[in-house]
This record gives sequence, C-alpha cells and structure tokens, in this order.
Amino acid sequence: MPHVFEYALLRAVPRQDRGEAMNVGVLLYCAPLDYLRCRTHVDKERLLALDASLDLSVLADTLGLLCGACDGSANAAPVTGISVGQRFRWLTAPRSTLVQTSPTHTGLTTDPDADLDRLFRRLVLPLDS
Repeated sequence: MPHVFEYALLRAVPRQDRGEAMNVGVLLYCAPLDYLRCRTHVDKERLLALDASLDLSVLADTLGLLCGACDGSANAAPVTGISVGQRFRWLTAPRSTLVQTSPTHTGLTTDPDADLDRLFRRLVLPLDS
C-alpha cells in the first residue's frame, strides 16, 4: 500500500542579493514509515561560478548538520531530540542562510529509499550523470 511522502530540495544560495541558487540536496519525509533522510551533492565548479569567494567548507559543514538532523546523529543536537516530523518541519522552515529549502512537495511511495534516489538523480545531480 502506498504511503504519502513529502520532499524538499536543499539549495545553496551563495549571495542573497543575487537570488541565484543551486540544488545541492533533497530531504524526504514519510510520516507513516517514520522515515526522514537526506542526500546531498555539491558541484563545486558550478557553485563557484556563481560566487568564487564562497566558503565551501562552511557549506559542507551546514549540509552535514542538516543531514545529521535527518538521521538523528549526535552532531546535530539538540534537534535530534524532537520527533521525525518536527525535524522535517524545522528543516524546511524558511530561512535566509547559505542553505535554503524549496517549498515542500508530495507524492506516494512504497519504497522511500528508491524515491529519494530517484529525486536525487533527477533534481540534484548534474544532467550528464
């Protein structure tokens, strides 16, 4: 039986004033399965074309913390102490930082891992991958 899932893209926004963004990850949440996962990929060359002064280590640290909030790893505390659904809502809350999320979208799944992989390949990885 399919379950409803929600997903949002993680976007790197190197310069707020220019409004340019690049998809660098995807979050997928399925409440009935208590599932929350994140996958990321940073195309450094393309991102540095938007802003050559971008600190890639700050981006990597931020993405690591956001993904840690998904899987509940200790490096993302105190967010890991709340429910999976609350974490997804916290992760997708609007913010004006280097990493922002898209609006959430929904779908149906019988295999959230496969859907996360499909969305990641389609929406995050470069087209030639």
